Amino acid sequence: MKAANRSVEIVKPGVSAVGAKVALFDLDGTLSLFRSGWVDVMLPMMIEELQRTGTAETETQLRAVVRDYVDRLNGKQTIYQMIELARQVELRGGRPEEPLVYKHRYLDRLHGHIRHRLEEVRTGAASPEKYLVPGSVALLQLLRDRGLRLYLASGTDQEYMRAEADLLGVTPWFDGGIYGALDDYKSFSKRMVIQGILDRAECSPGELLAFGDGYVEIQNVSEVGGFAVGVASDEPECRIVNAWKRDRLIGAGAACIIPNFLQLPELASVLFAQ
Repeated sequence: MKAANRSVEIVKPGVSAVGAKVALFDLDGTLSLFRSGWVDVMLPMMIEELQRTGTAETETQLRAVVRDYVDRLNGKQTIYQMIELARQVELRGGRPEEPLVYKHRYLDRLHGHIRHRLEEVRTGAASPEKYLVPGSVALLQLLRDRGLRLYLASGTDQEYMRAEADLLGVTPWFDGGIYGALDDYKSFSKRMVIQGILDRAECSPGELLAFGDGYVEIQNVSEVGGFAVGVASDEPECRIVNAWKRDRLIGAGAACIIPNFLQLPELASVLFAQ
């Protein structure tokens, strides 16, 4: 679902990030478009697994079940969606495989879906900008110029997300660190990254700024009192707001909504009360 174009929608009037010292970014859908369309890979795989249980549910009914929990867990590590898949298989009388098995099965399919994009950039056939949300580099430069420390945290496996950040040329911006999912999934979460920033006194909760297109990072930052920017990009063009993403991000606590970073002066005025 698409919404009418708007540059910056202010959800929480009178709130700003004027004193921000740290900015936390999600990767996929927030900066990177390499994995655009991942839902269209994950959902069919999960529906197939549930159909194998012999359930009488139609494909439409199963799609609704899967879409609900996939979206609810978006932003967390992929393994959590696979843990829920295993639970759903068991609820239908099936014998689930280990969530890690499901995860690697999904990643194999996804990598087949996106391999050509990575190769385009790796070989120079396409510039990194083709797979960046429009305006990303200018925003990163603005934040660094203001003295913010930048962190990148993703539910995508750390090995892959670091390689993809390198290909996009954004790695040098993240002086705070780049963090992704691990097979030992309990050793990493976006909430843990946020808590570490606060525990090290790098900033107070009100000095934390975040950008994300997933429910989890927006909720995590807004819950501690930070300023969360919801990137409701309608992928892959990212020119207008996706209405479904917008509603979920507002529900998670986003202070403002944007489709991309192209209207940087307007966004800066909202963030920093300029």
